[in-house]
Amino acid sequence: MAVPARGGRGSSSSFGGSALRNSSFPSYRIVISAAFSLLFLVTLSVILSSPHSHRRHSSISRTGSNYMPHPLLPLNTDPLKTRLDLIHRQVTDHVALVNVYATYARKLKMDISRQVRIFDDLAKNFSDISAKSNYRASLFEAERALDKDVLRQFEQEVKDRVKLARLIIVEAKENYDNQVKIQKLKDTIFAVQDLLVKAKKNGALASEVAARSIPKSLHCLAMRLVGEKISNPKKYRDNEPEAAFEDPSLYHYAIASDNVIAVSVVVNSVVKNAEEPWKHVFHVVTNRRIIAAMKVWFKMRPVKGGAHVEIKAVEDFPFLNSSYVPLLRQLDFAKKYSLGSDNKSQGVGGRIPGDLDQVSMIDHLRFYLPEMYPKLHKILLLDDDVVVQKDLTELWNIDLNGKVNGAVETCFGPFHRYAQYLNFSHPLIKKKFNPKSCAWAYGMNIFDLDAWRREKCTDEYHYWQNMNGDRTLWKSGTLAPGLVTFYSTTTSLDKSWHILGLGYNPSISMDEIKHAAVIHFNGNMKPWLDVALNQYKNLWTKYVDSNMEFVQMCNFGL
Repeated sequence: MAVPARGGRGSSSSFGGSALRNSSFPSYRIVISAAFSLLFLVTLSVILSSPHSHRRHSSISRTGSNYMPHPLLPLNTDPLKTRLDLIHRQVTDHVALVNVYATYARKLKMDISRQVRIFDDLAKNFSDISAKSNYRASLFEAERALDKDVLRQFEQEVKDRVKLARLIIVEAKENYDNQVKIQKLKDTIFAVQDLLVKAKKNGALASEVAARSIPKSLHCLAMRLVGEKISNPKKYRDNEPEAAFEDPSLYHYAIASDNVIAVSVVVNSVVKNAEEPWKHVFHVVTNRRIIAAMKVWFKMRPVKGGAHVEIKAVEDFPFLNSSYVPLLRQLDFAKKYSLGSDNKSQGVGGRIPGDLDQVSMIDHLRFYLPEMYPKLHKILLLDDDVVVQKDLTELWNIDLNGKVNGAVETCFGPFHRYAQYLNFSHPLIKKKFNPKSCAWAYGMNIFDLDAWRREKCTDEYHYWQNMNGDRTLWKSGTLAPGLVTFYSTTTSLDKSWHILGLGYNPSISMDEIKHAAVIHFNGNMKPWLDVALNQYKNLWTKYVDSNMEFVQMCNFGL
């Protein structure tokens, strides 16, 4: 019995001591926490009650034009001081932003010196607000409570400055934002490209007008030649036709032009480079307006070396009329149509609709050579804008393999193929021709007139010209109808016989030009125009008869 009694007492006393200790531990922790909290509050009260804390708002430090933002202040328990601190922070933030933009403006090295000055002035204005005596005394250095009215005035002035700064930053932002600058640059590039396209179109138009118009010097020359004939009619009577004009054993040239001095250059260049000039015969065809001037020129300045020159007008070939020639028929119809139309868009006042007003029968004489010269077997066609640099008699010895036309091909890569000259969306063109066929050049072409008659090429030309009455197969010009007429009857000549591009391409090799038999000023920059390419002009002017008195009087600028 005694053992249980001891065990019970011992157990009871142990449990009681442990409970007492556990109950006293939380009380101890509460006391310690309260002590630390009290210490923190006392320290915070001392800091917040310091009389010097708000004086750090007194000014915004700056050095030169770089303004440094003021460090942030702790919030006061006074609501007016808190409000002042927020205003001050807003000022420092905008000063920093303005300084950033000013620094960036200097680094860009752009024409934005005005903006740099504006940013500097803005930063200075912000700092000057705090430096005003009434604000320093009433807000930043006051020992007493802040003046509410002064604070409101200060706040309004700061807001006005901030508003102005934001407006200026927004206005100037596009100078600094990369995306905006990139877009602006793209817009500028597109605008410049549009201007470039317009300038090219205007330049092409001006060049076209210059090429098609008659220069004052050419008009002057024609008028003086006609005046010479009127003054001396007996001196310039027509001579009887020479037998050489129909002699097939000689070397015959066909030149169709209304440009007197250009024809003279072609003839002079052939004769001066010919080994036997007396065997060369030139058949010049022009219009009624120029034929008198052309005849007077060659009367006054006879061709040297015994060469022969025959001069005729288109009207001297009776078969060239609208009943036989499709082009003349189309021109007559277009003139009647335009004269009888009341619609201005269709050509009132005699203007021919479409591009037929730029078509000349002189250019299309090349399709009637066998009929114009029925007794000849071969003839060399020369344009009036070429210069001959070598003897050309070897061309008559070239075997054309039964073909009609001997010409230099102009294609390279995808350029100068049939697809560039003909409308392959038309079923007739698409069925008959290969769009990748190589084109060739007019300007120097040797024609076998016997093969021409055998192949009936003039009939082929008439067929296609009639089919193109609505201008849907090709536009204007003579190359396209030549391509379709001589599609399968053309033999390619060596490129050294005929070099093209001197009327538009300034990068032709002078060595290539030197070794060419014929150089061609095709393009709008003709050598007798002021727009001629200077590096090539002397190749043409050296064959001009500059001693001729009318050439000197008409100021050709040679």
